[in-house]
Amino acid sequence: MSLPGFGRVEREAGVRGAIGRAAQRVGVDFTYLLNQARSESGLDPNAQARSSSAGGLFQFIDQSWLGAVKMYGAKHGLGWAADAISRRGDGGWKVDGAVRDQVMALKNDPEASSLMAAEFASDNADGLKASLGRQPRSADLYFAHFLGLEGATRFLKAADARPDASAAALFPREARANRSIFYDGGGNARSLSQVYALMAKKIDDNGAPLNGAPANPGDAFGADTLRLAYAKEVFEGDGTATPDTGEMLAMIGNQRLNLLKPNPANARLAYMMLASDGNGSITDTSLDA
Repeated sequence: MSLPGFGRVEREAGVRGAIGRAAQRVGVDFTYLLNQARSESGLDPNAQARSSSAGGLFQFIDQSWLGAVKMYGAKHGLGWAADAISRRGDGGWKVDGAVRDQVMALKNDPEASSLMAAEFASDNADGLKASLGRQPRSADLYFAHFLGLEGATRFLKAADARPDASAAALFPREARANRSIFYDGGGNARSLSQVYALMAKKIDDNGAPLNGAPANPGDAFGADTLRLAYAKEVFEGDGTATPDTGEMLAMIGNQRLNLLKPNPANARLAYMMLASDGNGSITDTSLDA
């Protein structure tokens, strides 16, 4: 089995870290936010929709992005961007042409997009809790991202009252734009309960209410995957003799050795990390087997 390229793994780790920091800072569920980004963009900060302005980790369309930055930007050090955004006569958002490119480019910045998505999720969670009278689940929040807070509230209440009703009949405009969600492969309209189940699967909702406890961003880096990728790369080095393992461990503790920057000299330590049983015990460190 081939291991993922370390460069891609490291990039994904950076994205996970940005999502984790945003979740912790805003106070939203990290797993939900991570799964939303995975579903929307495959954790690619440069993902761009073909048929709309949706882009970035969380696929903000331009108007939603401008609204998010206007509402939450100053809170997160983006006051310059928020100040450049104002309302149009029709109620939409516009941005000063002098900084438009910079403001829109923030959609592709993992830190900025994660913070804006976290703020949206927090506001939507509060709104859904108030309107539904219960703690929202991950799928409920995903509907708020998908249909807006008002649309999600209408959908969720209808699904509770009439789960077998046609979702496309209640949301014809959304159904036309998202046929794969509202219709099955044979062209048959899905019911409200079927659409809910499909969206829950996309967001990996296990049915439990969100508790709002964000994960530690340090846990977001996929340590096992990084250890595997690191070991793979260092084993492909030039075979240079390794320093003493105790010395290397001390270097890690003193932050003088960065395991995210592979060095062939660190192969032995990488192997020991790979062989660890997860509790710091080495199960087998023989390289001669």
